[in-house]
Amino acid sequence: MIHEMSVRRAALVAAALAALAVSCGTTPEPDRAAAGAGTTATATATPGAQETTAAGPTAEATTAPTAATPSGTPAVPDPSSPAPVEKVRDAFATLQATLDDSCATDCVYFLTRVHKELQELDMAMKADPKGPGHFPEPIARMAELNETLGGDSSFENLKKHEKELVGTRDFINTWMQDHPDDYR
Repeated sequence: MIHEMSVRRAALVAAALAALAVSCGTTPEPDRAAAGAGTTATATATPGAQETTAAGPTAEATTAPTAATPSGTPAVPDPSSPAPVEKVRDAFATLQATLDDSCATDCVYFLTRVHKELQELDMAMKADPKGPGHFPEPIARMAELNETLGGDSSFENLKKHEKELVGTRDFINTWMQDHPDDYR
């Protein structure tokens, strides 16, 4: 019994350290939702920022935000162009940050955040350079969840399907930890 407890404790400590290593090993990006278009143009105009914010090899994603006007100042990005998708490891790290949360303190915030983080991870997996076939089980599980939710991300619907939402988060967390080479 004591041996099982120490093995379990060691596994939990290893998982926590791995999560910290993933989250601490990245350069933080500004919050795109709160920053607005002006901040995005400023952030992407800095040297080296293109590599950290570009979603992939498409010309639109890598050249549109850094295009300059004739005066030499950065152009405001076209709002109709797709926003860069974050990397799988970054999206997974933010999903892991929800593991210690629950509906006990602020259920609206918790369920909305878990849903948002799952959707961002799903987009990141589908946009990954390795291809969406590299993450078959998580993408399939997200498709099931999205079908269950029926496109309704209201708190009432998320609360109604809380078990499926949290179950999907936990499933994807376990799958990703069992496949660390797939997202690093």
